[in-house]
Amino acid sequence: MKQVNQNWRNFLLDGAMFIVFLVSTAPRFSGLAIHEWLGLALAAAIITHLLLHWQWIVSIGKRLFGKTTWRSRLNYLLNALLFVAFTVTIATGVLMSREALPLLGLTMPRDRTLELLHHQASDLTVLILGLHVAIHWSWIVGMVRRFWPQRKPALPAQFEEVAR
Repeated sequence: MKQVNQNWRNFLLDGAMFIVFLVSTAPRFSGLAIHEWLGLALAAAIITHLLLHWQWIVSIGKRLFGKTTWRSRLNYLLNALLFVAFTVTIATGVLMSREALPLLGLTMPRDRTLELLHHQASDLTVLILGLHVAIHWSWIVGMVRRFWPQRKPALPAQFEEVAR
């Protein structure tokens, strides 16, 4: 039962993070303030995600060059790259904040280099996140099936006799 609860917690957190990421990748539609506040919320969610998975990170990290599966190595590598890309995206976003940080009394001068780095890191994050989702697709589908179990369609009356 503990594993089921952990899976649900992970699924809900990961799903929320994914939705927040999708919304925050479109600041032209959501507005700059929402983009920035969601980015800060995403930073907190990523830290939570890492803390919840710390045992796995340490365990696979110790076995990375030893006895482990290629899938675990690939997953670890993608996760490390995703962490770096997210960190650069969020850090540069914080440094160029025009809405969230000024409300806290903090401002930074505009810097085109930061903007360029922010956009490139964000694009890289989208790519790596797509690969991350692809690697975990069977788990995602399994969790969705548990949440929305498929019901067999009712048979028409003329076929009920045959089915028995």
